[in-house]
Amino acid sequence: MPTPANPTALAQQARRAYLESLIAGLPGLVQAVDQGSRVLLSQVAEPSVVMRRRELIPDFPKSAPLWLQGMSVMLGGARRSGLVSATHPGELPLSASRQAKLSLVDDDTIEHEIITSKLALAMMDRASWEFSDLRSRMNVLERREEMDTNDVIRPHVIARIATASWRSAGLGLDLWRLLQRLIHEEFTLFAEEAYHETNRFLLERHVLPDIDLRPFIRRSRNSAMTGFGAAAPAATGGGSGGFVASGGGEVNEETRMMTRAGGLSHAAGHAEQVLGRLNRLVARQLPGFGVTQQDRPVMTAPRLKTAINDAQQAVARRMATAEHAATIAGHVSTPALLEELNQRKQALKQAATTPVERATIEIVALLFQSILTEERIPPAVRVWFARLQMPVLRVAVSEPDFFATIDHPARRLIDRMGSCVMGFDANSRAVGDVIEKEIKRVVQVVEAYPDTGRRVFQTVLVEFEKFLEHYFKNENEASRKGVSLAQQVEQRETLAIQYTIELRKMLNEMPVQEGVREFLFHVWADVLAMAAVKHGNQSDATRDMKRAAADLIWSASAKVSREERAEVIRRLPPLLKTLRDGMDNAGVPVGKQDEHIQQLNNSLAAAFTAKTAAIPHERLEELMARLDTLEELLPEADDLEIDEAMVHDLSGHESSELEVVAEGGSMPTPAMVAWARELQVGSWYMLDYRNRNEPMQLAWQGMRRQLTLFVSPQGRGVLFQQNRLAAFLQAGLLVPAQDESLTVKATRSALAKIDGDPSRLLN
Repeated sequence: MPTPANPTALAQQARRAYLESLIAGLPGLVQAVDQGSRVLLSQVAEPSVVMRRRELIPDFPKSAPLWLQGMSVMLGGARRSGLVSATHPGELPLSASRQAKLSLVDDDTIEHEIITSKLALAMMDRASWEFSDLRSRMNVLERREEMDTNDVIRPHVIARIATASWRSAGLGLDLWRLLQRLIHEEFTLFAEEAYHETNRFLLERHVLPDIDLRPFIRRSRNSAMTGFGAAAPAATGGGSGGFVASGGGEVNEETRMMTRAGGLSHAAGHAEQVLGRLNRLVARQLPGFGVTQQDRPVMTAPRLKTAINDAQQAVARRMATAEHAATIAGHVSTPALLEELNQRKQALKQAATTPVERATIEIVALLFQSILTEERIPPAVRVWFARLQMPVLRVAVSEPDFFATIDHPARRLIDRMGSCVMGFDANSRAVGDVIEKEIKRVVQVVEAYPDTGRRVFQTVLVEFEKFLEHYFKNENEASRKGVSLAQQVEQRETLAIQYTIELRKMLNEMPVQEGVREFLFHVWADVLAMAAVKHGNQSDATRDMKRAAADLIWSASAKVSREERAEVIRRLPPLLKTLRDGMDNAGVPVGKQDEHIQQLNNSLAAAFTAKTAAIPHERLEELMARLDTLEELLPEADDLEIDEAMVHDLSGHESSELEVVAEGGSMPTPAMVAWARELQVGSWYMLDYRNRNEPMQLAWQGMRRQLTLFVSPQGRGVLFQQNRLAAFLQAGLLVPAQDESLTVKATRSALAKIDGDPSRLLN
């Protein structure tokens, strides 16, 4: 690589160009937030939400100029050194704040730290590659290993400028949270473009040309409003098409698109990538980090082990005291939890004896900081997640593969509990007392067995899975009826397939009209199954249906004598009545019944002129005997190789209490079908079906996951067959509440903070 004549001067020139592009882009950013807020204010929503918007959003236009001015001034102040030494007048410098961790801070300051971290993480998510390339180029030019913590190029510094200026402008946290999605989108586009253009500037001057400049697709600010769900005029002049309504047009959520495209395999691959990045980043500071347990035995130092036990007991006492004071666990504030755990972290670091132990303490603390600031975890259960920090730390210190594998039971337990309580809006949905008590029990069991390592996590994970199955089947009022109906559907469908298989064997060599064969396989097998489910295998009703099958087979066989034809005519009225009754009982519509009866009449008429051999009386007797004992001949349900062609139309199972999805979606890929098989009970989704878009929880899955039931908080049950479920996932009509698991998201958050300040691992 040719070295620039004056690398330092070039670096300064690049940083100035970067700052000028940020300052020039700020007015457009603030304008976009302003116009987006107006769109949000005009949208239809629940009365309480509308009232909240009307109370808060009018404050923004009044203070927006001050917010813009504050950001511009702080960025302008970085022109000379490229560093931002303070977030706003009166606050500690960023470096000094690191030294003040042990002091008590007010809740407002902690909340500002939380929203700053979330904004920095959002920018890092979107612009991580561009930022990494730019950081590498700047480090080469400035001849240093790592960029300064306060360098304005870092996403977390931009985030601090944004939130500190917001605070100085007199704007409140409630308004920020209301506009957070819009603000995040605007800042991610803003930062990504600035990084990209600065990379382009340096690439043109041959600085690290081996790092490819990734193509930057500038998305209009219009698409930033996709998540708000209503069309509106374009936010900026010269745009192309205005805001994009939810569910149509260009979708700019790459993670969601990749999730739909790749399903579970993508999610697993993504999780492995995130863990890999964490291990590589930390290993640059600590070469001994991330060596798995198989490579070296790990023993926790007695002093640290004692400190972890003490911290666990202290946290438990703190929460018990809050409950004893008539403050339910859910009302212990998040800032209070964070402050408690932060102070415990400092004591633990002092007890650690190696740099790897101190780094592990820091990373686990960052993971739980992210988990505890996840807004979709209801407050009532957040405290129980907090109490898992010390047991998880104990495992992470003694089992380094906690950071190396995505299937560690401690990680899986947190993700499973998180998926059950994290819907789309925690404020509009209460977690049931039963689930809350089970999570409490799980955490207390983990706390009670501190020396068992991963085994206690694996044990309670299995117990939690069994609990969920029992809970949705027996205890959850919204799902209990739906699960019962879905199980009946599965029992009926399984029996119908078993009957079809056996009937095909019976009729394999019998001379029976093709129309009758099709009726028996596709209609009457389901009728037999319905009778068996409703009345029992040995009931008179079920025997009548079996006898009707034998009569139909005999009636449709060749009739060569006048006596046989007369006998068919004599038997026909009661036979047709039985066929009608059976189809009625199975829910076949009258119109369809008429079609089936007409086709059977044609087959019976053809039998009168058939030249084929008649079925001997002995064969008919044998057939009837086999039908009587049909259940004993059925193949085992677990051994069934279910062919899609054998699955009956489930629309007949539709009722006021159970909706059956029979159409819709897109042709699914094999990856999407595989993903449909891997969805987990308890997870939340947004379902767009029959002109309703509402949150649904996966409540039940049948054998081999051929059937899946989703239930809304109000008790609406929606049943899918596997391929139809995959089709809805493919089309984006069924969208997970979580694009990634709770621990993966927390790991990314930790990555961003460590990347912003690697020294925190060693302090």
